[in-house]
Amino acid sequence: MDFLTCLIIIPILTVFAILFCKNNKQVRLVSAIGMTFQLIQSIHLVIRYLFERRLGNTAEVLFQKDYLWFESLNIHYSIGVDGVAVAMILLTGIVIFCGIFASWNVQYLSREFFISLILLSTGVFGFFISLDLFTMFLFYEIAVIPMYLLIGIWGSGPKEYSAMKLTLMLMGGSALLLVGILGIYFNSAAGGGSLTFNILEISKTHIPLSSQYLFFPLTFIGFGVLGALFPFHTWSPDGHASAPTAVSMLHAGVLMKLGGYGCYKIAIFLLPDAARELGWIFIVLTGISVIYGAFGAVVKKDLKYINAYSSVSHCGLVLFGLLMLNKTAMTGAILQMVSHGLMCALFFGLIGMIYGRTHTRMIDEMGGVMKVLPFLSVAYVICGLASLGLPGLSGFVAEMSILVGAFQHPDFFHRVATIIACASIVVTAVYILRAVGIMLLGPIINKEYLGLKDATWEERLTIITFIIAIAGVGIAPLWLSDMIGSSLQIVIDRF
Repeated sequence: MDFLTCLIIIPILTVFAILFCKNNKQVRLVSAIGMTFQLIQSIHLVIRYLFERRLGNTAEVLFQKDYLWFESLNIHYSIGVDGVAVAMILLTGIVIFCGIFASWNVQYLSREFFISLILLSTGVFGFFISLDLFTMFLFYEIAVIPMYLLIGIWGSGPKEYSAMKLTLMLMGGSALLLVGILGIYFNSAAGGGSLTFNILEISKTHIPLSSQYLFFPLTFIGFGVLGALFPFHTWSPDGHASAPTAVSMLHAGVLMKLGGYGCYKIAIFLLPDAARELGWIFIVLTGISVIYGAFGAVVKKDLKYINAYSSVSHCGLVLFGLLMLNKTAMTGAILQMVSHGLMCALFFGLIGMIYGRTHTRMIDEMGGVMKVLPFLSVAYVICGLASLGLPGLSGFVAEMSILVGAFQHPDFFHRVATIIACASIVVTAVYILRAVGIMLLGPIINKEYLGLKDATWEERLTIITFIIAIAGVGIAPLWLSDMIGSSLQIVIDRF
């Protein structure tokens, strides 16, 4: 068994082990053990990748394996990773590990809950290691489908509506994506070779410009639906608000990153001419996402909706950076994917923990929480500071790289778009500081809060893990940005 396939095998074995558990305690224990091994495997992958690069291995992807799967259509189980994929795998390992502990108290159908959660992560890991378009699409669907059950069964509020809306929107995006992938496949022989789904082989051919004009919008919008691209973002706030805590963590922290990664790996990398010519259209849409999401968060009073609209803004910034098509901005976009995944997952985790004690998510109904829940409150402040781009935390280096890279374009259009995107930082400060001021500071409104207990051991483990990662990326980002930048150079050279 090759090294990368273990990232798929470990969660599958964990699921089988859960099937034989006799009670909730065993289910939690097996899930925690399995995802701890998965996190260790993810960290091991980062170390091995960096070691290979330092030894002078300059291959486009490392640890590549290829097995013929369906000969008549030339479909392969082809896997391998570059620096971007390694960063995403590490992010996924951290979020699913913390998500298990954030779900420690799930009692209703806990076996089925943890199985669905781990299957979702299996699809995500498979997506990031795939080099075959068909295999990648297969894992994409495996990652998306469990969301319907996780929200529809274990969610809250209008959960059936939210689950159905999410599913229909993402299925619409998948339909566009499938057409785009098949279009790329049937144009992959333009250079005289054979039809192939292999991303590396397709990148060496030149797909006709007319075909690129057709399939670039399909693939970018198809993935952009999951990346909360305006105006296809409307499923995201409702899905976040109704999802249980761990599902919100994986949804915002990992699943939405499939959209950004797919836009980079397929739409931009394989269709570079169309990306250069049509990119301005999507720069406008992503700019709207950035501003609209920030102002949407300002007017909301429900903590989950505030964070959900914040996600729309930050994910819009990811796509905005990718469309700049230069190394600085694209590196910042990938860093923003990592940063947003960590801080947004922590935000949703903290919101779930606070809601479990106060039984409300409305900031107007809370006050003085800092006095009774100091550990959770301080963690919320740290996460908020990361979100608004405080130097020393992950959000600063990511957002600055995007905005500096975007401003490198000398033309009027890109400069104006960059200035508009910069304005979102000020709006972000408004909704973050407002929530902190109303909810955490000031007098205690509800005297029942005086009897609340602060974070438990599993909650502290989740929070500390995220804060270490957020501060680690913010304080020492060079190893990560260098790993990402070296892989992005291959993409940049196509423009």
